[in-house]
Amino acid sequence: MIEDHRILRGSKVVLRPLASGDLRRCVKWFSDPQVTQFLGRNTPVTLAEEERWFRDYLRRGDEQIFAIEVDGRHVGNLGLHKVDRVHRKADLGIVIGEPTYWSRGYGTDALQAALAYGFDLLGLNKVSLDVLEDNVRAQRSYDKCGFVREGLHREDVFKDGRFLNVVRMSILSREFRDRQGSAA
Repeated sequence: MIEDHRILRGSKVVLRPLASGDLRRCVKWFSDPQVTQFLGRNTPVTLAEEERWFRDYLRRGDEQIFAIEVDGRHVGNLGLHKVDRVHRKADLGIVIGEPTYWSRGYGTDALQAALAYGFDLLGLNKVSLDVLEDNVRAQRSYDKCGFVREGLHREDVFKDGRFLNVVRMSILSREFRDRQGSAA
């Protein structure tokens, strides 16, 4: 399958298709409360669940999941979800699962590479995401990439005994191109 050879390069990271050999690491991340505190999930994931999810993912045509690598080390994942080729839009999700790699620009670099891929190669017009309102670090990264706040899903997620707001953000192809042009 030709898509298995997709490699995206940022200035700090390499994005490659997620492989079954990455799943144990993902289970470790998604079982770490330090990592999951900013994700929509509340319970740890088992290897069997992750393997089942991966098999289902491989059959889908509307998702592309990448492993984020720094110097050859898998430190996180980035996904383009609900890729809609008719309306030319997708949702984005990202996690840096290794806390020692947080706040060092790797997520922002991965986002830039994925946005370039989505807009330039997939022909998308819009990429959207949802982020927990109290995930300030992620929102800073999204702001740096040019995402705009579209709205607020009030008390949309129940986590740790309380309801949390979810911020909806997006970036359009022309906004991304304008930012790329002004950065040159």
